[in-house]
Amino acid sequence: MDRESKLRIAVVGAGYVAGHHLAALSRLDFVELVGLCDPNQEAANALAAKHKVGAVAASLDGLAHAKPHAVYVLTPPVSHFAIAMQALEMGCHVFVEKPLAESVAECDALIARARELGLRLSVNHSDRFDPVVLKALAIVQSGACGDIVMVDILRSSEYPAYAGGPLPAVVAQGSYPLRDLGVHALYTLEAFLGPLANADIHYRSSGTQPNLEFDEWHGEVRGPRGCGRFLLSWTSRPMESRLVVRGTRGTIEIDRFLQTCTFRRVLPGPKFLGMFVGGALFALRDTFLIPWNVVRFLTGMLRPSPGIQAGAEGFARALHEGRAPPVDADEGRRAIALLEPACARADAERTATLESRYTELAPVDTLVTGAAGLLGRALVAALRRRGETVRVLVRKPLAAYADDPGVQVVVGDLGDPRIVDHAVAGAKLVYHVGAAMKGSLRDFEAGTTWGTRNVVESCLAHGTSRLVYVSSLSVLDHAGRDPTVRVVESSALEPQPQKRGAYTQTKLAAENFVREACASRGLPAVIVRPGQIVGPGSERVTPNGTVAIAGRWFAIGPAQQVLPLVYLDDVVDALILAARLPEANGQLFNVVDPEQVDQGEYLARCRQRVGPSLKVVRVPTGMFMLLAHGVELLGKVLKRDVPLTRYRVRSLAPLANFDLTAARETLGWKPRIGLRSGLDTTFGPYSG
Repeated sequence: MDRESKLRIAVVGAGYVAGHHLAALSRLDFVELVGLCDPNQEAANALAAKHKVGAVAASLDGLAHAKPHAVYVLTPPVSHFAIAMQALEMGCHVFVEKPLAESVAECDALIARARELGLRLSVNHSDRFDPVVLKALAIVQSGACGDIVMVDILRSSEYPAYAGGPLPAVVAQGSYPLRDLGVHALYTLEAFLGPLANADIHYRSSGTQPNLEFDEWHGEVRGPRGCGRFLLSWTSRPMESRLVVRGTRGTIEIDRFLQTCTFRRVLPGPKFLGMFVGGALFALRDTFLIPWNVVRFLTGMLRPSPGIQAGAEGFARALHEGRAPPVDADEGRRAIALLEPACARADAERTATLESRYTELAPVDTLVTGAAGLLGRALVAALRRRGETVRVLVRKPLAAYADDPGVQVVVGDLGDPRIVDHAVAGAKLVYHVGAAMKGSLRDFEAGTTWGTRNVVESCLAHGTSRLVYVSSLSVLDHAGRDPTVRVVESSALEPQPQKRGAYTQTKLAAENFVREACASRGLPAVIVRPGQIVGPGSERVTPNGTVAIAGRWFAIGPAQQVLPLVYLDDVVDALILAARLPEANGQLFNVVDPEQVDQGEYLARCRQRVGPSLKVVRVPTGMFMLLAHGVELLGKVLKRDVPLTRYRVRSLAPLANFDLTAARETLGWKPRIGLRSGLDTTFGPYSG
């Protein structure tokens, strides 16, 4: 193109990677950012405003009027082929964030069409442009390392939690981790070893990632200049991104997270002395280099994800200067060819696993979600004692239900509407006990908000006779309450759930969704809000007013504050009553034991049962409030949300003084076991 004119670039995708591409392109005075498209218009508009992009659209079609010279495809891999081909047909050069496509056939089709049209097609093999990788390549090319013996890559990672809805590729594809990070490993190995003939790739499941089928991958390769290995892990911690090049005259060690490149060469003199001196010297070097890199990062001297930005810039410069891009499409194809056999195997296995979950099910009396948890297990056991057939929806198979012919097991995530609908179909009653209990906001959104929405929609679709939804006292206003006023079902709800954390946010949203469905759509449902449940298995659950930090329990405020407790079996009784009494339909019930136990006694019982390993520290409310104020100030400086705020401290005070009239008169509920007897069962007789 004419070097005097502006290079008009449109970007497809407004996710994390797009921010780095736009940051790099914004620095180039010969580039005009003419458009950004993404179905998420809110994200697209925010990113476009930040980087002064000319137009925003929901799809690439909406940017045709902008007449881009080049299109950057920065979407999930499953969409690369279709969008890249569309951009080529528009007459645009195309730059694709790795991988080029999902199959060799797709790569071949893109390459052939680009050649027919005389257009440039490239892929962002960003790790090749990382400054520390470039430094290592320069050392190898200088001969200082000698002949390469072995190149090892170790990379651990994590993915954003599945936030609910139709299963995304990261969940549905068995090969997704390899397609995502394996590409990086293979083209990096190829940069050091030369073109790779084949790759021997293996994978396994650790069983710890419910939504990631295969979370451990390793492979071996051979090239003209030596052998290579890679290990990709989504379970090993702390996270690492390391590359080690071993040669006949020295070893290069790269830490891509810390941006260090250490060349350990053979030193003269006795072998052992050289090993000691070399190790000490390089350790001393990193002692100074790592803090310096932190300073460079904070001051903007070291850009985040430098390889991604360098790749984006390199393609634009190549177009502007009329030369070949740094990475051609054929190189992108080679990486896909190496991955494809293992990807095909993993995808077939994952597909078979998912489809096996949809076997035909006989009708049952009840469905219980959250059947792996404390309350869910107890409820299933009680229903089976009553002779009911039970279906459970769990995230992974449980041995506890394997040998019971009266229990049907459905494996899947509450956030997945398809599996929830499959579980609800054919169940007369539904007890929705499941909810997220840990993780990020996305985890809670999937397990609690999306999960409840899916259950409600399926109950309405299948005509379920009644839904019993287990909510939480957390949805009530804690900070603004008057402790002298008795808590009833109509007490004020939390006015600022975003300040209370993900659990309260999503539980409140879920309860409101059930309420609305009852009021406007005729959903037959009962909402039960149990107090803090105690029972065998709850010994290490922090009580209200207590925070677990660094292996210790910090009890906030006075020991005399009363806890809203209820025994496990008594909650189960309330749920069964709520499911069967006609007069309960459409109602909401707080379920708390009328007996009073304060925090001091409860913590003493915990220590008595668990032993000295349980460290409890009592902290005055004022001191914790001061700490929260300091954390808030730090959050403002760093412009980040923080987990501890003064509002959350005020909200830690347990609710007490409950009016249980509704549960007693409408449900006929009263504790069958009782709190004191339940505490003795859970913790042993109290010695005082």
